[in-house]
Amino acid sequence: MSTKEFKRAARIILVGAPGVGKGTQAERLMKRYPQLSAVSSGDLLREGVRNRTPLGLEAEAFIKAGNLVPDAMILKLILDKLKSNRWVPTQSSITDPSPTQPSKDPSASFILDGFPRTATQASRLDSLIPVNLVVSLITPVNIILSRIASRWVHAPSGRVYNTDFNAPKVPGKDDVTGEPLTKRADDDEETWKQRLKKFDETSQPLLDHYDRKNVLWTVKGNSSNEITPKLFQELDSRFA
Repeated sequence: MSTKEFKRAARIILVGAPGVGKGTQAERLMKRYPQLSAVSSGDLLREGVRNRTPLGLEAEAFIKAGNLVPDAMILKLILDKLKSNRWVPTQSSITDPSPTQPSKDPSASFILDGFPRTATQASRLDSLIPVNLVVSLITPVNIILSRIASRWVHAPSGRVYNTDFNAPKVPGKDDVTGEPLTKRADDDEETWKQRLKKFDETSQPLLDHYDRKNVLWTVKGNSSNEITPKLFQELDSRFA
């Protein structure tokens, strides 16, 4: 895969139903555009808890009590990461009255993963840092469900196979260890139908929010391989 250089900073969010292939697209984007990094709210949270940082300990208390980590805490984690990379001014704070002025340097480009999930969270993020591209990834529900039905995992390593397009060398066996593959406990059709329905309900206000900001771009395809070239073409025209 040939690489491309950005001419300006890209601050991207990928929005898509579970099973649509957000992770696959993020990996491909980072390979094509070396200046692009992933900023994952989930990873930042786990890192904070593991390293026993003040914010990590505070978040852990919410998690242990069975509560959601407050938006303000997630935003602070994201802002701390952006500050440590010098992508925003180091004096920036989530209490600032206006959004921070992010670096225009192409090396300050990132894909934000895991946040925001709702229009309310998006508004909070707007007040912190302006996002300049939100990609809505769309694959028909029947395709997603057939993908899940064909998915097998090697639980100890987390390796994922799909009998339709990424089959193991030996059916039912992990390529590396030869150990048996299993189905994830929640990979049944009814569970997935519920997850997809819930995603539709919460994502539409989020997409409407970004549409009003004129940063929403929608791409449709039956497979990741169908979507990727369209995604590359759009990012080339906007940032490269």
